[in-house]
Amino acid sequence: MKLNRRSALKALAIGGATVAGVKAAKASNGHPPNEKLVAMLYDTTLCIGCKACVVACSEANGLAPDSQESHGMYQMPRYLNDKTKNIIKLYSDPKTGLRSFVKAQCMHCIDPACVAGCPMAALRKDEKGVVYWDGTTCIGCRYCQIACPFNIPKFEWNKVNPKIVKCEFCNHRLAQGKIPACCEVCPRKAVIYGTRDEMLKEARKRIGANPGRYFQDHVYGEFEAGGTQVLYLTHLDPKLLGHLVPLDDESLPARVEGVQNTLYMGFLTPVIAYGAVASILAKRWKEHEKEVEEHEKETGLKEQL
Repeated sequence: MKLNRRSALKALAIGGATVAGVKAAKASNGHPPNEKLVAMLYDTTLCIGCKACVVACSEANGLAPDSQESHGMYQMPRYLNDKTKNIIKLYSDPKTGLRSFVKAQCMHCIDPACVAGCPMAALRKDEKGVVYWDGTTCIGCRYCQIACPFNIPKFEWNKVNPKIVKCEFCNHRLAQGKIPACCEVCPRKAVIYGTRDEMLKEARKRIGANPGRYFQDHVYGEFEAGGTQVLYLTHLDPKLLGHLVPLDDESLPARVEGVQNTLYMGFLTPVIAYGAVASILAKRWKEHEKEVEEHEKETGLKEQL
């Protein structure tokens, strides 16, 4: 499997630029209608950091507990990884006294960069807008990790047949008429589930009922990166809370498509553009090889200790 994937990646360095370009153009215009999109709303002012959602997510998705940090005693993930799709982190500034819990998982972008960036359509978006991974076509290139502006998808480094691991909205539970496990168990309803329209209405209702509680009366994810299906209300500036980075309203695939349309207008510069992209891919491939070798070496040392 490993050799096949590496061979495929090298082949993609030659022809992948064209494939990725075509997929990006399709992705930015093919997302589901807004009224069908499911969503979560997370409110930092209600979260007490109990991490019931982390445990429920692990159990619902059959994930092995990440107990490395606790030396095998209990589940204690440092951040999202191949065993953790959902996590609660604490922001604390001793100088200002500002504190906040924050929930991190896949943002399920309306126009996702991971879907547009995958050369083999291994990342897809279903009719509800859930971004999910299809292992039958994945070649392990990890372009989805590079493309994601929120740094969400994680890779199973220690598996012979590795997966890309990320929140998929408990898609198997949705098919059974249930809601995502994290939303079901939250004792404070800090994270709730519904359609995206319903979650936006609820967010505006909370803002209206609680003047001054939320940072600039802003719903993070309403417009960022073209809009996301995981929405946030927070009492702090979102940029302090890790993955909630400041982003433009335009999605990354739409921006890339605009550049491509300019480059290819009249078929004036395809050769130059293709050469530039191929050069970047070749450089990325070398970096990928080096990273894999360093990781294997590091893993080997750890196993010997």
